[in-house]
Amino acid sequence: MEPFHDLPVAFKMNHKQDQLLFWGCFAAIITTSYAFISRMILCSGAFASDFGLDKVSVGELQGAGIWPFGVSIIIFSLVLDRTGFKAAMFFSFVSYLVYFAMAIAAYGCVHGLSGSALEEGRHRGYQLLYWGSIILGLGNGSVEAFANPVVATLFQADKTRWLNRLHAGWPGGLVLGGVCTIMLANLADWRWILGLILIPALVFFVILAGRTFPRSEREQAGVKYIEMLKELGAFGGLIGFGLVLAQMGQVFLWSPGVTWSLTALVVAGFAVVTRSFGRVLLACLILIMMPQAITELGTDGWITSLMQVPMQEAGHNPAWVLVYTSAIMMLLRFGAGPLIHKFSPVGLLAGCSALASVGLWALAHTAGLGMTAIFAAATLYAVGKTFFWPTLLGLTTEQCPRGGTLTLNAVGGIGMLAVGILGAPFIGYLQESSATRQLAAVNPALCESVTAGKHYLLGAYKAIDPVKAGALTDASLQAQVAAANTSGQFAALQQIALFPLSLFVAYVCMFAYFRAKGGYRPVRLSSSGDASA
Repeated sequence: MEPFHDLPVAFKMNHKQDQLLFWGCFAAIITTSYAFISRMILCSGAFASDFGLDKVSVGELQGAGIWPFGVSIIIFSLVLDRTGFKAAMFFSFVSYLVYFAMAIAAYGCVHGLSGSALEEGRHRGYQLLYWGSIILGLGNGSVEAFANPVVATLFQADKTRWLNRLHAGWPGGLVLGGVCTIMLANLADWRWILGLILIPALVFFVILAGRTFPRSEREQAGVKYIEMLKELGAFGGLIGFGLVLAQMGQVFLWSPGVTWSLTALVVAGFAVVTRSFGRVLLACLILIMMPQAITELGTDGWITSLMQVPMQEAGHNPAWVLVYTSAIMMLLRFGAGPLIHKFSPVGLLAGCSALASVGLWALAHTAGLGMTAIFAAATLYAVGKTFFWPTLLGLTTEQCPRGGTLTLNAVGGIGMLAVGILGAPFIGYLQESSATRQLAAVNPALCESVTAGKHYLLGAYKAIDPVKAGALTDASLQAQVAAANTSGQFAALQQIALFPLSLFVAYVCMFAYFRAKGGYRPVRLSSSGDASA
């Protein structure tokens, strides 16, 4: 691994302008992950209690900060070559300011109130948090939209290594946000926790506001805009725009028929314009990104809640699991270069998938085993998920450079959409369905009295209502509900382990494909726009 203090040496071949651009983008990525982790911890804690949310509602609130991430990545990628990268940077900074203002207003809706006024305040406050989270997600996505192509353009000869270094900022922000949230956990006023997001936001804004951003690699090579669209093609348009419109339908309460009609219209128009199915390899990467993103970000969003019981049994805040795994990720991503060159991006991703699956399965069996077992399993999971996101982005831009900003960011955007629309609520559903089955098996009458029928994007479900469960006065009944919730959480972790297992199979097949072609080789664009290995 290359030590952190050696990093400036690697910059000697680059102008000071490139250094400032990289570190500004790095600070911007830290901002996105601080926003992510502070929200996720608060969603499972203060937000759930203040606004009376069950796990699926918590998952939907978590998702509201994630799926817009994917929307803005894709939308910005269609226009960034025309507007320039700096426009996305300014948009992201303003989004953080607006989100903080709406969070302050939401806090005022529930604190200092009681009775019917509190119930009305919970509804208003939740709406403010929900829509504020959407604005935050759009801002986070715009960071990803400009940061990834800027770094890929600056370091065209070693994209995957530098994208891993850039995305070391993500776990770095998770560590920062996790520690701040834990240290301030005893404060009743969670506005302080959210307000700290403005510090890294101001840092990246000050660094980048006066910089000159480069033109994208595609533009420098003279590849036409329509050729970029053809790389994504009808298949990429179907998945990307289909997920966007599915979420819009859920937010604006469209009927399924309206959603399907709009999707068909948009995708048909995209297919007519591009006259292309899209790169088959890119289609495979899109399909792989969805379960991969759910494995990493979906689990990260729930890990504090999932590990609450075993960590509290050991006398520690459950958020320390996420802080610990994120610290491992940050260090390993800075040293990704030798591993990428030794195993190739595909080989590295195959090994990571196997480790992540084993780690999640082990975490699901740590109840009552103490801190050593928890952190041993968490270490496996952390090493496994470390290279997922940036290495797949690097693989995409190395194999599909003609797609430029669009294909690079579309893969990341679709991953975020999959987490926000499907992953976070689905993991909540896994917990609730497992918990209700466990409670029904032990005490059917109790299960009937504390559960309620609900509905989300993927269908109907029954959930333990936190208000009804909180009204129980019998200690034995409270213990049965708590045991069912705990059982549901660990059952969910075990089921999530199947996602990286499927990824392992996919990457082994992809490794065999490249080996049959003579081995993995990045594709480079010449000054005439031609691609060659």
